[in-house]
Amino acid sequence: MRRPRTTSRRAAATVTAQPFQIRGRFITAISLRLDTDAFDADFFDALDAHLARAPQFLLDAPLVIDLGTIQHLVDRATLDALVAELRARKLRVFGVQDPAPAQVELAEDMGLIEVAFGRETAPEKIGTGTTRRADRLLPPDNKVITQPVRSGQVIVAERGDLTVIGSVSSGAELVASGNIHVYGTLRGRAIAGMHGDESTRIFCLKQQAELLAIAGLYRTSENIGDDMRHQPLQVVLKDDRLILEPLT
Repeated sequence: MRRPRTTSRRAAATVTAQPFQIRGRFITAISLRLDTDAFDADFFDALDAHLARAPQFLLDAPLVIDLGTIQHLVDRATLDALVAELRARKLRVFGVQDPAPAQVELAEDMGLIEVAFGRETAPEKIGTGTTRRADRLLPPDNKVITQPVRSGQVIVAERGDLTVIGSVSSGAELVASGNIHVYGTLRGRAIAGMHGDESTRIFCLKQQAELLAIAGLYRTSENIGDDMRHQPLQVVLKDDRLILEPLT
């Protein structure tokens, strides 16, 4: 008698390709540190004036709200109004930084996430051998790019310096936890000290940057000044100010 055909369990377990891929991506988010809980007309007038000075950099920028200095603020209506005003200015608010425990729950109810950035090293400890635990566990990973960086490219050195032997096109972005060196014309954006290291620097042979930033403080092409263009220079952070110094 002929036995009926059966499908074996092994045959049913055929491995198929995943219909998705999970990949890491680096995005440049900006942080809005609030030094007041009075979000009145004067507050938004000052914000609008600041946005007008860097429209290309801040338009549609991913943004987190730094609550570190106003951890007492737990009024939902006040924060809802603030987020609405920020989004009306084309700032894409998606999270909060350094919130109090009560603010974490409030942010979640508002559809915002808590974002943990690397903490800044105290200025008096920079260069004394004091490093974050993650730095002790992972060796430095300096990155060297030996060709020009094209518009739209984003080059990231997460644990060290970034060196480009060539020019950087407008619309490109360089990001490093350490220093940035460009042996050519620097257009586009250069962001050093992305984890908060205020001792990092940016060097280039010819400066035509759209944006220069160290440890979160930045200057755009609109406020760099014509006297600092088309020449070799270094960018340093001094007293919470971004300073451009010619290289002799």
